[in-house]
Amino acid sequence: MVHAVGLSIGLLMPATGGAEAEGQRRVHDFSFTAIDGSKMPLSAYAGKVVMLVNTASFCGYTRQYAGLQALWESYEAKGLIVIGVPSNDFNQEPDGEAKIADFCQGAFGVTFPLTEKVSVKGSAAHPVYKWIDNVLNGNGAPGWNFHKFLIGADGVSVQSFGTQVTPESPELTAANARELQKSSGSRS
Repeated sequence: MVHAVGLSIGLLMPATGGAEAEGQRRVHDFSFTAIDGSKMPLSAYAGKVVMLVNTASFCGYTRQYAGLQALWESYEAKGLIVIGVPSNDFNQEPDGEAKIADFCQGAFGVTFPLTEKVSVKGSAAHPVYKWIDNVLNGNGAPGWNFHKFLIGADGVSVQSFGTQVTPESPELTAANARELQKSSGSRS
């Protein structure tokens, strides 16, 4: 499912309110901690298309790691940043960061950035997920693991893709291509 408000192609602009009041109007205004404990400021990805995916190792959709890795390998050089965000919000990621990293790298060869384990929904959600929920007018909390948010290179437009939309699906592939085209056009 893609949540879209206003524009027919599914792009959403942030609503005014909480995130803007806090001075956080773009995804690049936020930071994560990487799975290895280092800082991961999203400002490092300014001008790039960002795909945030809440992940879990013990989920029936865990095989989507392979598709996410393929996307990363195919599109990183063109400006797509895939970020895996481990979360135990659905009780399917009980392990700590070291085990999560070992699993992702060993089972799926994951080389795209992974964050430390965080909450992605509710009052304990990481601030970037609260911002996304605000941008999507209260419809931005992931309903399950492997929910994907495609954020334009402008750091503002957000498209939401549910768990069943695989990384290689035509719907997500087309949206990714549109965002990358827009970002390459804005750099010329």
